[in-house]
Amino acid sequence: MENTILVNKVAESGIITINLEEFFPKHEFAVFDIKEYLYLGLILKEKEFREALKNLSLTLFSDKIVLVICSADAIIPLWAYMLINNCLTGVAYDIYTGTEEEYLKVHYREVLQRTDYKQYQDQRIVIKGCSNKPVPSYAYAYLTSLLRPFAQSIMFGEPCSTVPIFKRPRTFQSH
Repeated sequence: MENTILVNKVAESGIITINLEEFFPKHEFAVFDIKEYLYLGLILKEKEFREALKNLSLTLFSDKIVLVICSADAIIPLWAYMLINNCLTGVAYDIYTGTEEEYLKVHYREVLQRTDYKQYQDQRIVIKGCSNKPVPSYAYAYLTSLLRPFAQSIMFGEPCSTVPIFKRPRTFQSH
């Protein structure tokens, strides 16, 4: 029986894998729902709201990404968002007015803009597809647009099973 050496062709292929899940926020999310402070479920009274913020249990928001929303169909005065932000600054890790999905879009845009994509010049890239965290579809599309001017090819999935997204046409030089 011959000794057979198994070769990991994926490892030797030179394909670079980018896993967007690695950029997912490390801090937990907490929701501050203004609905809980509405009078008759319709309006926000300034005096009562200020008092409620003074008595707010800040430990619920400590070192978390706080998403400020209003799940009720009510018109919320802009000063309310300012008061909430002022109350939670120094307590929360981050404060965002909007949903988790909206926060993640902004987060991924900021993270992806900080990368120098020249390092991917003429490289074959796989954007990892299987994710255990809710990476927004926006992040995949935005990363593709940022990589396209540099990458030789962009694929989606796993190195062993990919969907081709982009391949730079070969250019032949004449002598």
